[in-house]
Amino acid sequence: MSLRPDISSSEDPASADRASADRATADRATADSKAGDVSNKPGLSKVIERNIRTMIALNRAEDKRRSGHQVAVDAITNFAGHISFVYIHVAWFAAWVILNSGAGGNKPFDAFPYGLLTMIVSLEAIFLSTLVLITQNRLSAQAEYRADLNLQISLLTEHELTRVLQMLDAIQAKLGIENHEPSDLADLEMETKPEDVIAEIELLRRAAKR
Repeated sequence: MSLRPDISSSEDPASADRASADRATADRATADSKAGDVSNKPGLSKVIERNIRTMIALNRAEDKRRSGHQVAVDAITNFAGHISFVYIHVAWFAAWVILNSGAGGNKPFDAFPYGLLTMIVSLEAIFLSTLVLITQNRLSAQAEYRADLNLQISLLTEHELTRVLQMLDAIQAKLGIENHEPSDLADLEMETKPEDVIAEIELLRRAAKR
């Protein structure tokens, strides 16, 4: 009979405990990292996130389709819409007035009432207003396209809801369920036509102007 202790049997429980503790620590770290990744994102559904990514991709594709002239026009109008554009003009006008005031013995090249400066500023205003109109026309076309898209989606949604109501009404009739209270279900089940809605709006507007 051997008097030596069974080392393997005495170390196995401790090793198993340490291994379990290591695995638990690793699991907690993994869970914490996943929780951190999730906490950095808003609580949105996958459908909303997909729609947002789709709209971003469409906007980027639309920007890439711009011509070189449109890119230049957008860059100029964006710069003209910043406060730095105002500061540049304030510094420019102040320097122009000082240089043409005769201070320090300088000979004015555009004396008061600064006809040359007035002509330059007038030309700048004409070009800037034209560039702004070009940008507004492009943005208006984009807004019209998106409004048409929203209209088509709304019409499709209305058509689907009408069909759902008709199906529910058919199921209710098949099951023999009666409406105990008067409802506007029949009106809701009617197909909504855009031309009828527009005609009703025009009729009400004319009646309101009388």
